[in-house]
Amino acid sequence: MILKGSFTALVTPFTNDDKIDFGTLGKMVQFQIENGADGLVVLGTTGETPTLTEREKEKIVRLVISEVNGKIPVIVGVCSNNTKESVKLAQKWENMGANAVLVIAPYYNKANEIGMEDHFTAIADSVNIPTILYNIPSRTGCPIPIKVLRKLSRHPNIIGIKEASGDMNYLMKCAKLTSDSFALLSGNDDMVIPTLSVGGTGVISVISNLIPNEWSAMVHDYLCGYHKKALETHMKYLDLIETLFIEPNPIPIKTAMNIADFRLPLCKMLPCNEAILRHRMKEVGLC
Repeated sequence: MILKGSFTALVTPFTNDDKIDFGTLGKMVQFQIENGADGLVVLGTTGETPTLTEREKEKIVRLVISEVNGKIPVIVGVCSNNTKESVKLAQKWENMGANAVLVIAPYYNKANEIGMEDHFTAIADSVNIPTILYNIPSRTGCPIPIKVLRKLSRHPNIIGIKEASGDMNYLMKCAKLTSDSFALLSGNDDMVIPTLSVGGTGVISVISNLIPNEWSAMVHDYLCGYHKKALETHMKYLDLIETLFIEPNPIPIKTAMNIADFRLPLCKMLPCNEAILRHRMKEVGLC
């Protein structure tokens, strides 16, 4: 599997009676395929995964894989701080047809360097599909230490990292570890061009729920040497990206998509912030 381009972190649509809206989810998947997304990521933070039951997760993965029908890769999140549970989920997603798993650093109980290395290694060893690491210390409370990342980057079944710390120093150290078998993906839409400039090959994106075509084109423009064109696209949407995180993700992106039903503790966007969001969308022709 080649990690290159824009991979959309899909939201989970709900009905107003708190059920998953599978009809809308199927339409979202087709919209992504028809508009140039390079891949899809399901069961991530953007999908409100902590509030989904295991049965609901299975139904989402099954529907997305069925709708995609092999056209683009489907990466499925393994978001657990229990290593045995993470192994179980990774194997389940593999058996259901996922192309790769995205594995987060263990949160809350955390781990020392040896424990973190063993956590990721156990998951990567348990499946035959590729494993992608996910560094997001603002959510987990702990970064993946570079010393650990260096060892993990040499694991034959670990093919890359989604880097979402927002720390340029950490990003540069990640970049030193990139190779033909270990890719660097931006986990922040406002850091795509900086990530590509140091050797990254793509992004796992929130804004691409709205603009998959432009976001994929931006990444491929940069990788093909059209740096100025890619930068212009990035700068065009920079203010909107900032507004998409004015409240906890995925509240703003779902509001922008007019899919504004959530599960607690997430709730509808504050009216004052929604007004800012609509203004930013209007500025780039999305509203």
